[in-house]
Amino acid sequence: MKLDIESFQVLDVIVKTGSFARAAEKLHKAQSAISYQIRKLEKQLGIEVFNREKYRAELTPAGRVILNEGRRLLNQVKHIGQLAERYGEGWEPSLEVVIDGALPMDPVMKTLKIMTERDIPTKIKLKVEFLSGVQQRFIKDEADLMMVKDFVASPGLISEALPQIENILVVSPEHPLSQEQHISRDRLQQFVELTVNDSSAIFNDYQRPDYQDAHQFGGDRVFYLSGFIYKKHALLMGLGFGWMPEFLISEELHSGNLVRVDYEGGSQYQFTPRLVSTDFRPLGKAGELFKNLVIKAYHKAASLAERERIQS
Repeated sequence: MKLDIESFQVLDVIVKTGSFARAAEKLHKAQSAISYQIRKLEKQLGIEVFNREKYRAELTPAGRVILNEGRRLLNQVKHIGQLAERYGEGWEPSLEVVIDGALPMDPVMKTLKIMTERDIPTKIKLKVEFLSGVQQRFIKDEADLMMVKDFVASPGLISEALPQIENILVVSPEHPLSQEQHISRDRLQQFVELTVNDSSAIFNDYQRPDYQDAHQFGGDRVFYLSGFIYKKHALLMGLGFGWMPEFLISEELHSGNLVRVDYEGGSQYQFTPRLVSTDFRPLGKAGELFKNLVIKAYHKAASLAERERIQS
């Protein structure tokens, strides 16, 4: 069945104006042309759209349903036209970003909010992975950007530094390690270490990079969890000890629900996350906007956190 979009436009105007005559006037058409469009639509659909026994243009029950669906179709056609216009201005159809779950998400969400408010037509896909799984997802999906804790450099990859993130070795105050001082590595290995699972294991078609977390302690009892939310919960339960990004546990440290482990090798370290793209897939207009906004948002968040740290 081949339907004419113009027939739905005529139907919509007839209902809005209340008569065929006023619709003809509004559309600058002859009334006979308006009547022809409706008869053609009824013939194509095999139903009567208007009750012709009434003085005014009154829809049949089936006609009301067709009107509602027709208006949805007209809105969709209008939306397609708007998208085509925006894409003609240089906006790419889609943008895929892969993020390490160890990085703050607030700056990313604020970036997406700004882009939404600007009515950017690009469809943005945001995926979260962990450790070398970020780069594996970036490779497999041919994504546009990755925000990563660490990555294996290769020709064509372009990276920019984001503000440093503090990692702290913590444990519940109810855990035995919370009461000890100058704890050795051997002593830590006697307890359960909590860590986040490297999500690269799901990419069977790709060789994993030679990546190993240098800050893992290498004991026999290591619990691998699927994300930092679960890891934080396990820490609060007193299940074990582990490294956590400071931004995820600042309240718990302040309240004493988590405490630093007095490890003789140091209970904190910093890492510099990177925002990475590739010159094999140059960023489009939305990609460049996302990159610039998210870098700005990360630096603003880091400055705010530093001021709060100084004040406290």
